[in-house]
Amino acid sequence: MRVYIIFLCLCSFTVSAQFKNIMLAEQKDGVYPPLEPSIAINKKDPNNIVAGIVLDRAIYTKDGGISWQESILTSPYGVFGDPAVISNAKGEIYFFHLADPSGKGRNDDAWLDRIVCQKSTDGGATWSSGSSIGFEPPKDQDKQWPAVHPKKDYVYTTWTQFDKYGSPDSTCHSNIMFSMPTSGGKKWSDARQINQYSGDCLDGDNTTEGAVPTVSLEGKIFVAWSNKNKIYFDRSYDDGKMWLQNDIAIADQPGGWEMDIPGLSRSNGMPVLMIDNSPSRYHGSLYLVWADQRNGESDTDIWLMRSGNRGDNWTSPIRINKDTVETGAKGKHQFLPWLAVDQATGFIYIVYYDRRNYDDLQTDVYLAYSTDGGSLFTETKISESSFVPTESKFFGDYNNISAHKGVITPIWTRMDDGRTSVWTTVIKDTDLLKK
Repeated sequence: MRVYIIFLCLCSFTVSAQFKNIMLAEQKDGVYPPLEPSIAINKKDPNNIVAGIVLDRAIYTKDGGISWQESILTSPYGVFGDPAVISNAKGEIYFFHLADPSGKGRNDDAWLDRIVCQKSTDGGATWSSGSSIGFEPPKDQDKQWPAVHPKKDYVYTTWTQFDKYGSPDSTCHSNIMFSMPTSGGKKWSDARQINQYSGDCLDGDNTTEGAVPTVSLEGKIFVAWSNKNKIYFDRSYDDGKMWLQNDIAIADQPGGWEMDIPGLSRSNGMPVLMIDNSPSRYHGSLYLVWADQRNGESDTDIWLMRSGNRGDNWTSPIRINKDTVETGAKGKHQFLPWLAVDQATGFIYIVYYDRRNYDDLQTDVYLAYSTDGGSLFTETKISESSFVPTESKFFGDYNNISAHKGVITPIWTRMDDGRTSVWTTVIKDTDLLKK
């Protein structure tokens, strides 16, 4: 297996650096193409890193990225993509995904009938058969994301429930749901709707979608999602029993979350929300990252906002990508961002695609990082070579990044000649700060 490494820095200027890129998966004939990767550094053992890749693959290392192995997930509920991998403080790894109990995909009404959570206690080598979340037929469950309590053995997830996925019927709605385990983690609580403003079921700008939760040291839960050209925020202080009476619109998202990026069949600008639980001076800060086209359809940008008072107030959006400052280039696309906060240092890391260096569809991967609570960001190109996606081939809706105790692992999809592959890199913050 070939190995490569990639890392991204955040600051007020751009630094160019190369990191060894590691290929974790490449497309094979007759197998669903690898894409939409998720990655987690084991909170108990940073040498153990686990990646989830569509549809049903876990790629893991126990030696800090020198060698990698693969395990295939199976479940009586089926395994149908949207992998979301996370570690708790005990070093247990959770792999959340969509369901397909019949194995027939879209051809069966049971497709997307629930969210599924599988757990590994041996670093990704083996997995439980899975627990069922949000089963409410005939409704469809999609686009989940998890969070863990920093201290307690609690895990939470939010997702979108569709009355009927893809339906143009105006009476069909989409809503944000929440659940957490009960009975010692063997079962999950009944799904609770946490949003007040529903969306449609078309899986587009007017769909209520993209919920990402994050949890404070005290167990306070915060969630953000997109709907109808706005980003909404909600929170619970009692393990999800009660939420704000009204959704708070904390940011505009001009053009919506489903953006047209040349070469991609679609591109997702949904928000990512994280909290700083580190002992740094920025402890308790909430960070929100997303992409939108407020500067025009030919100029997609990455944005960040910060809240220091649990979401009551937010800073104005800060543009992360500095391509116009660096090169004078306007109308370039930066897209598909993801965010991580190292809970040991409070450093912020954002990974995204970037076309600042080209006048065509060539695409690089950049990382930005901040050591001062998001006031200054440094960017660096982490992909060893550019690639060109093919619009007729699905590229995926997200990438991911994990950071823990000075180790940073961005993960992304690239496409060459219409075939996808998934790549990562293992970086130490000390190497970044030397630049």
